[in-house]
Amino acid sequence: MIISNIGQLIGIAAQATSALRGDAMKHVGILENAWLRIDGDQFAEWGTMDRFPATDGSEKIIDAAGGAVLPSFCDSHSHIVYAGSREQEFEDKIRGLSYEEIARRGGGILNSADRLQATSEDELFRQSMIRIREVEKMATGCLEIKTGYGLTTESELKMLRVIARIAEATPMHIRATFLGAHAVGRAFKGRQADYVDMLCREMLPAIAAEGVADFVDVFCDEGFFSPQETDRILLEAARFGMRPKIHANELAVSGGVQVGVKHSAISVDHLERIEADEISLLAGSETIATVLPGASFFLGMPYGKARQLIDNGAAVALASDYNPGSSPSGNMRMVMSLGCIKLKLTPEESLNAVTINGAAAMDSAGRYGSITPGKVANFFITDPIPSLAFIPYAYATPIIRTVFLAGLPLS
Repeated sequence: MIISNIGQLIGIAAQATSALRGDAMKHVGILENAWLRIDGDQFAEWGTMDRFPATDGSEKIIDAAGGAVLPSFCDSHSHIVYAGSREQEFEDKIRGLSYEEIARRGGGILNSADRLQATSEDELFRQSMIRIREVEKMATGCLEIKTGYGLTTESELKMLRVIARIAEATPMHIRATFLGAHAVGRAFKGRQADYVDMLCREMLPAIAAEGVADFVDVFCDEGFFSPQETDRILLEAARFGMRPKIHANELAVSGGVQVGVKHSAISVDHLERIEADEISLLAGSETIATVLPGASFFLGMPYGKARQLIDNGAAVALASDYNPGSSPSGNMRMVMSLGCIKLKLTPEESLNAVTINGAAAMDSAGRYGSITPGKVANFFITDPIPSLAFIPYAYATPIIRTVFLAGLPLS
């Protein structure tokens, strides 16, 4: 297949790279008036229309009609598998209750856990696939999905089975993260140490035996899990070869950044509250700083200091945090816009944060996140636009025309 008459081919890179950091995030490969060849499910080559390749009639030609072509979004932090919704808590927030107050009243994560435990695996899969189809159409091509609404061994395994079924049902690239340490299950109320002990002795071995989790995560924050508890969980997870991704500094400066870097976490996520020494620590590490502006937008929290992180040389990704309580949206184009509007990133930095660096935060940059020969052909075609900056600028204009995953258009 050849895509012809591309106004701007955006996000091209001759070779696969790992996460971009610092000044490297300012640059995006762009070719004007271009064509792009797809070989099976992979990107093959590109060039300008004045040197359009000769064809023997066996290749399908798709006319982009002056639209832009970009790599699909790579969303490295989501909780898209959940049951029901939590719009009542949305109204509680309007009336002035904080995220922490709602959690103390039995809402929040525990509310979702109650619903998920009472929902069958088939029904959970059905509900989750509605959201999967939604984000596919919004041009997400790679998606990390966390557990954490089970909070019992069986329910966490149920979530992982659903994630595995999703991976088979969608052409998107799916990565699974075990987040049993999302909150303390109701059966362990007032016995957090016992819950952590159960997670280490029972949950982790059961998850590892199934072989269905790519990463392990801990909500290391005020009112949830301490750095010491996080350290213990990550040490135990390392015995099973599970690499960490950490929730840190959403509600307070929690110590999660430090414990994440100590354990070579692939990413530390949230970072709405972060201090100068933590910025320096991340800049000097291989750990990716993943900022979730959708949660800041929805909850009215501070926005993460992505600008300072990049200026100090850190690798920054942006992700949706799609979940029922604090960010009920998987619109990565909106995340890219928030990156520019609220985090003060350039359009180039924001695009890199939602593509190649998002892929790197899922350990998938070798196959996804840019238009590179040999990478999987996940991309989308827009209506004609004047520049890359138009995408985050006109954040609500429906410019995405066609989405391709693994070289095929979505039906």
